[in-house]
Amino acid sequence: MLTKNYSNLILECGTDEAGRGCIAGPVTAGAIIFPPNIEIALLNDSKQLTEKIRFSLKPEIEKLATSFAVTHIHPGEIDEINILNASMKAMQECILKLNPIPNYIIVDGNRPLNNKLGMKQKIGKIFTQEEIALLKSIPNTSIIKGDAKYLSIAAASVLAKTYRDEYMDSIHEEFPMYNWNKNKGYPTKDHREAIKKYGPCKYHRMSFRLLPEQLSLDL
Repeated sequence: MLTKNYSNLILECGTDEAGRGCIAGPVTAGAIIFPPNIEIALLNDSKQLTEKIRFSLKPEIEKLATSFAVTHIHPGEIDEINILNASMKAMQECILKLNPIPNYIIVDGNRPLNNKLGMKQKIGKIFTQEEIALLKSIPNTSIIKGDAKYLSIAAASVLAKTYRDEYMDSIHEEFPMYNWNKNKGYPTKDHREAIKKYGPCKYHRMSFRLLPEQLSLDL
């Protein structure tokens, strides 16, 4: 049974990301605020659910939410600020999209959400001083395996995963040789074989090891 609230505050938000371990495509975050006493059957950490169940839960989560948001951080920005910072920034951007703004945030993982703010990267959204101050003002708690413990984090993980999967399916149409409709950008054997044969494309994360160490790419 997932716990519904951590802080006992009504406008508590849960947030999580998907795609951090991929070598292609965005890292995607979801954030969500639920009204009190929401029940969602079958909801759990998205990694524990089948694809069919995740996509069946997506419209129910969105319908029941007080507010929700999803953000993609794309490979160019990931390469510039690194994947950990990109994952945190995706969740931070989600928080700024919520209406109302939460008064407490619970985040999956072991790092505080406002640990690093205001990076001056060249790609992607640049936070204003007002947005930085707002994010710093909201108390937050990081919870290890929070997506298997708290309803809002689990829901955020489902939104992040389903929206990211839909994105990977869409860019698969552009580059079908990488089989992103199946591997979703993870470093599977077939994905790496395709990179070896065709080389990387604009959706690959060039700061990542695209092929095993014994192989090399002519870039």
